[in-house]
Amino acid sequence: MDNQKLTRLATYASVSVALSLIVFKGLGWWLTGSVSILASLLDSTLDVVASIMILLAVRLAQVPPDAEHRFGHGKAEPLAALAQSIFIAGSAFYLFVYAFDRLWHPQAMQQISIGIYIMLFSMLLTSLLVIFQRYVVSRTQSTAIKSDSLHYISDIAANALVAAGLFLTLWSVQWIDPVLAMVIALVILWSALKLAKESANQLLDIELPNEIREQIQEIIRSHRGVEGFNDLRTYRSGPNVFIQFDLELDDRMPLVKAHKIAEEVTERIKEQIPSADVIVHQEPVSMRADPEHHQWGES
Repeated sequence: MDNQKLTRLATYASVSVALSLIVFKGLGWWLTGSVSILASLLDSTLDVVASIMILLAVRLAQVPPDAEHRFGHGKAEPLAALAQSIFIAGSAFYLFVYAFDRLWHPQAMQQISIGIYIMLFSMLLTSLLVIFQRYVVSRTQSTAIKSDSLHYISDIAANALVAAGLFLTLWSVQWIDPVLAMVIALVILWSALKLAKESANQLLDIELPNEIREQIQEIIRSHRGVEGFNDLRTYRSGPNVFIQFDLELDDRMPLVKAHKIAEEVTERIKEQIPSADVIVHQEPVSMRADPEHHQWGES
């Protein structure tokens, strides 16, 4: 299965799981009257909205370039991921406020065992989804799926909190539930801030990681006929990677041969980075003396 189909499948799975959790938690709230399950139900409803947003963003990001978007629509993914971080932060804030209120206004729960089973099932279903999402991220490097996975990881923690609170309620230990909730809320908020930073970096065209840049440099240097290179610039836009650089060649080299070398270097890079869009500018090696052509210090 190619990366695009795998990414779309992950979004479908996310929406399906979110809808299923709404049904089960709604049933749990109706049977038990648990306010904590009601809070988890509201969070799952938020997940559906967020997952649909990610689904639409992934589909838009995979739309081929057109006359008005020559570099494609990949920025839709980090843009959706940034919105996801806001949803996650909002969920964390809600969880913190809710936990603080429960700390000062404890409420008795009913039919606790039913609520525990429902929350444990919710954790299992969500965990299976996260495992699948992590696999998809390892294959596709999708920012949107990564952000959605982070959201569901926070849900596992929240579900575990609710289950623990229900269990401890059996021994009338009600104060620990809201305290743990506030701690988890702060952890979720920190994760949301990190996700927002990563998404913003992609929107601002941050350079690819050093290990990938070094891999590109090694491919360029290893090709016979290449005298050097400069102005290596890279960035990621959703599922696509953009790479551009100046290829230094012998001044007396025929244009046909220079073109062939540039094409060979491009193909080798694409073999290692299949999603790469490579732009190569060929220039005579004598230009190396010009400091403006060496502002990145690469050769």
